Amino acid sequence: MSSTRVALVTGANKGLGFAIVRDLCQQFQGDVLLTARDEARGRAAVQQLQAEGLKPRFHQLDITDLQSIRALRDFLSKEYGGLDVLVNNAGIGFKTGDPTPIAIQAEVTMKTNFLGTRDVCTELLPLIKSRGRVVNVSSGMGFKALESCSPELQQKLRSETITEEELVGLMNKFVEDTKNGVHRKEGWPDHTYGVTKIGVTVLSRIQARKLSEQRGGDKILLNACCPGWVRTDMTGPKAHKSPKEGAETPVYLALLPSDAEGPHGQYVHEKKVAKWQFMPQFYP
Repeated sequence: MSSTRVALVTGANKGLGFAIVRDLCQQFQGDVLLTARDEARGRAAVQQLQAEGLKPRFHQLDITDLQSIRALRDFLSKEYGGLDVLVNNAGIGFKTGDPTPIAIQAEVTMKTNFLGTRDVCTELLPLIKSRGRVVNVSSGMGFKALESCSPELQQKLRSETITEEELVGLMNKFVEDTKNGVHRKEGWPDHTYGVTKIGVTVLSRIQARKLSEQRGGDKILLNACCPGWVRTDMTGPKAHKSPKEGAETPVYLALLPSDAEGPHGQYVHEKKVAKWQFMPQFYP
């Protein structure tokens, strides 16, 4: 087993994830694992970074496949005895105006962005070493979606005491409500991607609370962040930021110094803590 430190980024063969891996290869003292669902694309991305003189390693990971997550977990455990930095970047979104019915968009997007991210955390958080760092990439669209929820839903989703089970129940209810054509009546917005990112942010708050209760002495810091509006295949060419600029906040959180007391359990935008209770104006 290697004593080398290790950082891992999900969904990293292109776009924001690729930019995060590149930055970590330049700044993190240890191995950096680039993971991707498609092995050929993942290995091609690794070769591209190797051509720049960087040395990422590749491991296949499909966050919607529990076997794939567990194979990665076992590899990390055997090879490194754990994990120092986890960046949950993998996510999908339908383009604005996509004619796919909202019920299908909701189910597909939730399966990856929220349920997949949660499964990765369930399997990998126990491996996080003392003074480890966990970054869940969320979105300002989650804030917009939260503002569009009914006051009753907002109260539940902003609660300091909501449990993981309650959150999963709400996210599953959103998908069911879209299938039954009652999501608006039940207080949900039409923005499926935004709702999944509400889930990621609230999950991060819950996970941080659990880490403080169960492993407080280990000084692990876990946060959600908004990278900003980044030009990727998903968002298109009009977005304000390059992937490199979008990587700044996730990488900042991934590399918080070992003696840092925080942020922890926060939602971070432009390297600053944003209150989950108030919506900053992130988007045009």
